[in-house]
Amino acid sequence: MAFAVHVNLERCTGCGNCVAACPVNALELHAVDPATKEKIYVVRDGRSISLDFKTELCAGCGVCVMACPYKVITLSGKGACSPIRA
Repeated sequence: MAFAVHVNLERCTGCGNCVAACPVNALELHAVDPATKEKIYVVRDGRSISLDFKTELCAGCGVCVMACPYKVITLSGKGACSPIRA
């Protein structure tokens, strides 16, 4: 299965819907105080938002794509499912 997961952190609000929806726990969301200097990728409203993606666990099912109300995550490639949004 060859597919790619794309995450647009500029649009991510840190809501956690994708993390809760993932059936294989391939996503982890970290909101960290920037003073700790841990996992800082995007700082928004004084907090850092870091969405970690574990490629070894991802099945390419697209559940996270459907769960995100902001269209932050997209899947592309040969093995990726194409979820249909309602």
